[in-house]
Amino acid sequence: MSVAKLRVPAAVGAAAGTIALALTTGSGRSALDQALPAFVLVGGLLVLGAVADEEGLFAAAAAHVERLPGSPRTLFVASLVLVAGVTAVLNLDTAVVFLTPVVLGAAEHRGVGDAPFLYGTIVMANGASLLLPGANLTNLMVLGVEHVPGSVFLARMAAPAIAAVLATLIVLLVRFRADLHSGSQRRAAAGARIPRAGALGIAATAVAALLVLVLPHPAAAIAALALVVAMIAVAGGRAASADLLRAADLPVLVVLLFVSVALGAIAREWGAPSDLLSDAGIAATTAIAAALTVAVNNLPATVLLTGDAVPHPRALLVGLNLGPNLFVTGSLAVYLWWRAARRAGARPTLRGYVSAGVPAALAAGVAALVAIELTARS
Repeated sequence: MSVAKLRVPAAVGAAAGTIALALTTGSGRSALDQALPAFVLVGGLLVLGAVADEEGLFAAAAAHVERLPGSPRTLFVASLVLVAGVTAVLNLDTAVVFLTPVVLGAAEHRGVGDAPFLYGTIVMANGASLLLPGANLTNLMVLGVEHVPGSVFLARMAAPAIAAVLATLIVLLVRFRADLHSGSQRRAAAGARIPRAGALGIAATAVAALLVLVLPHPAAAIAALALVVAMIAVAGGRAASADLLRAADLPVLVVLLFVSVALGAIAREWGAPSDLLSDAGIAATTAIAAALTVAVNNLPATVLLTGDAVPHPRALLVGLNLGPNLFVTGSLAVYLWWRAARRAGARPTLRGYVSAGVPAALAAGVAALVAIELTARS
């Protein structure tokens, strides 16, 4: 066996061993209790997304978007709305993995350059990840300790989430105005067949959305749902078990869980990261979170900054969720998107990512903070 093939199992083994060692300390157990449900949830949602993809749900949605009348700009806006919706319901990681290739395909069929759709997918996924708890792991890790259902989270985050999505959309339209203006005006063929989404994928998505909204701690329920749906899909020949396991990306999730637990244990013993937020206002809280996100990824940043109670949790989430648009080191979703894009034949670049993501992150962050201020006063 080659060295390359040994790296992933070795990394997973080391991560698992370190997590087990962390359990021997109170701070380690506390950090694991905070981080584990979020990782279980995203793993379950990725499996559900894989089943929905095999059932043709995302391809069908993209085909309907592609057939909309209007200019390339209309196709672009509709594609980003689709990305935002899937992000809210099934998590931003699921959205970028399964929507990146179909959105790029829709653009190609309509004769539009792929740059707006390539970078718009990841930038909007990050921008739309504030709405529901399951939309981003950071949401559960920051506010899940309040033991409130997703409907309460939605009520608290609706205004900043909507403001962030609208600001992101406007910035992307301005950033790619030349590409969208010069794109082909041709439409999808009127008689083109629209893929039909399978009932299992639709039902699994709907149930997952309901569980995230209703339950204060949906991770176990989502994991159980994913297991049942995966078994049905495999038994019925609708999906291969290897493909579903690959979609869950367990090695990456385990390594990130290890880093998060390790840093969470440190944060509980060393109060300096949390102290940064103790006297910070909402703008400073967001800036600190965004900077740390770029430095160490938003999942480890979350556990580092939440060793103690956070004075401004909504502002913290704005920085953690929008910060990844500043640079590619910010989130797991960026890695998953980059890989999905290359598999689809696209060639993302660091320059392209930064040129789209930075202005979107700044504009969406300001819009979200204004919304937080306005709703706090109402």
